Amino acid sequence: MNLFDLSGKVALVTGSTKGIGEAIVHRLAEHGAKVVVSSRKADACDKVAADINKAQGKEVAVPIPCNINYKEQLQQLVAGTRQKWGRIDILICNAALNPYFGPQMDIPDEAFDKIMGANVRSNHWLCQLVLPEMVERKDGSIIIVSSIGGLRGSPVLGAYCISKAADFQLARNIAVEYGPKNIRANCIAPGLIKTDFAKALWDNPDILERSTSGAPLRRIGDPDEIAGAAVFLASKAGAFMTGQAIVIDGGATI
Repeated sequence: MNLFDLSGKVALVTGSTKGIGEAIVHRLAEHGAKVVVSSRKADACDKVAADINKAQGKEVAVPIPCNINYKEQLQQLVAGTRQKWGRIDILICNAALNPYFGPQMDIPDEAFDKIMGANVRSNHWLCQLVLPEMVERKDGSIIIVSSIGGLRGSPVLGAYCISKAADFQLARNIAVEYGPKNIRANCIAPGLIKTDFAKALWDNPDILERSTSGAPLRRIGDPDEIAGAAVFLASKAGAFMTGQAIVIDGGATI
């Protein structure tokens, strides 16, 4: 038995048209899963899904655009996934935003609300929408892409870090409530990864030096180095892990 085989499984991944999310949908498909590629921009969804289908030589990816800030769009995303693939076995909440970089005391209320809404409430909504069918089948894996920001304070990403700490607790709550139904919920906590989302933290040489000089591996990560953990948590290889946060940060937090 291949512990990482995802054949017959359907994975819904938000924020999956670039960076970590894009790497995840590619690797899930490589391991046999059917995937839904989703982000706000339809053309970006179309491109990533087409790339996956070309690489696999058959249709294993479908694009469904969605703005996670709107509950009705999340409902349409879930309905569209079921209409196309019939089920959702794996839910990966990867989409997130951070419209503010600076001292927490100066953050506008609107920015704070946006961060909490997109990074916590939307994940809560999506889990609410998907969990009932997992309960019915007594099988499912939910993965929330959090951050090491949820493990420590920050002078410039305070609200974002609060939202990512909340994601850890969301996964723990789901794990406790739905574990008896054989549903697992875990977080991945990446450190600094070379994505557009984190560009403010690696594009500046001084900030990059500060971010990597104290880490044992002395470098930032690559999206594929996060995608492997998603495959593990989605598959039989991770079947006894729930309520946990896998920290993948080159050793930065140690």
